[in-house]
Amino acid sequence: MTRIYVTRHGNTFDKGDVITRVGGRTDLPLSTSGLAQAEALRDHFEQDGIKFDRAFCSPLKRTKKTAEIALASQSAEVELKVLPFLVEIDYGPDENKPEEEVVARIGEAALKAWEEDAIPPQGWHVEPTAVIGRWEEFFANANKKYKDETILLVTSNGIARFALSAVDGGKGDHALKLKTGAYGILDVADDGKVTVVSWNVRP
Repeated sequence: MTRIYVTRHGNTFDKGDVITRVGGRTDLPLSTSGLAQAEALRDHFEQDGIKFDRAFCSPLKRTKKTAEIALASQSAEVELKVLPFLVEIDYGPDENKPEEEVVARIGEAALKAWEEDAIPPQGWHVEPTAVIGRWEEFFANANKKYKDETILLVTSNGIARFALSAVDGGKGDHALKLKTGAYGILDVADDGKVTVVSWNVRP
C-alpha cells in the first residue's frame, strides 16, 4: 500500500488583508499565518511519527515553502520534486480579483457549483477531465514506482479537489475544498484501488 498526503499550502493572506482569488498566474509567498500553518503541519507530522519517503509540490512559491517547512523535522532528508500538474488553475478574468468582484461576475450559483461539484465557471481555464486524468496517472505511477511508500504532496485548492474525483467510489460525503494548511490521506492498494482515509484535516 502507498499512502499519499494531499496537502494544501498555507495562507497567502493575513487578517485585514484584501483576499483575492489567487490562481496559477499569481505566485504569492506564504503570509505570516501561512508560515505558522506550515510549521503546524511539521509539528503534527513529527508528533504522529509520520515519515515521508518522498515529496512533491507545484512550481508556485506557496506550495514549495509549505512543503519545505513541513519536511523540516524529518529524520532523513526527503527530496522535494516539482510536478507541473500540481500548479493551481488559472482563474481567467477573476485571477487575483477580490472575492466580491468574482461573485458579482459569475454569480452565487456558479460559485456554488464550483465549490460543491468542481464545475468551473465560464472564463476559468481548467479542464476537469484532464486534471482528473493526471491524478489517476499519478496514483497509477505511485502504485508502481513508490510501492509501500509514504508521500507528501503539496498543491492548491483548485487542483486538490479533483483528487477526490479520481478515487474509487468518488468523494463520498467529503466536501471537495481543502482548507489552507490542511491535508487528506489517500491510500493506493496493491491492486491499484484508491481510497480516502481522511480529508480536510488541519493540525
